[in-house]
Amino acid sequence: MSITDKNIAAIRADYSKFSLDERDVLPHPIAQFRKWFDEAVHAEVLEPNAMVLSTLSEDGYPSSRVVLLKDIKPSGFSFFTNYHSKKGESMAAHKQVSLLFFWPELQRQVRIEGQAEQLPSDDSDEYFASRPRGSRVGAVASPQSQIIADRSALEARVAEVEATYVGQESIPRPAYWGGYQVVPLFMEFWQGRSSRLHDRIVYLFQDGAWVRQRLAP
Repeated sequence: MSITDKNIAAIRADYSKFSLDERDVLPHPIAQFRKWFDEAVHAEVLEPNAMVLSTLSEDGYPSSRVVLLKDIKPSGFSFFTNYHSKKGESMAAHKQVSLLFFWPELQRQVRIEGQAEQLPSDDSDEYFASRPRGSRVGAVASPQSQIIADRSALEARVAEVEATYVGQESIPRPAYWGGYQVVPLFMEFWQGRSSRLHDRIVYLFQDGAWVRQRLAP
């Protein structure tokens, strides 16, 4: 049975699990994010560190994809990728990015807008060394976002890299692969509420300090 447009329009859920008040949130948005993130982990949300990263191409078109958050620091949010990928090239052209977390089990989402900065090479080296061997081989072998002939071409490249490092546990991080930190300038905490009267608390970084505001749903 196919889903008609009318069927799609009828898909909805009423949110009533939690509420969010200005008096309940922490003064710093990253501290508040960590609180919500810990609650998502405790609630066994599927891949709580999955986030939508949106970038702008050189010609100004937005592009979004899901990546994995790998660290939360007082200064921002970290993830890793190929610098020559589409997102890497986009961030080289435009540092402005956004992140989106959605935790349906808690009826929550977090929107983050800020600037992406490359992490120091030592941070990238440390994380790369901690990855499973297969992931390290894949990072070296894959010309991410580039056109390839077929799957077998990729598998042949993986075999080449495996042969190069056969018997060696250590695989050096390629220079074209590393981390970014998104330094936030805006963060919104969204808590689903009944009748679509959702709670929205935003933090704006203004004049060197974070300012909290409530938005209408």
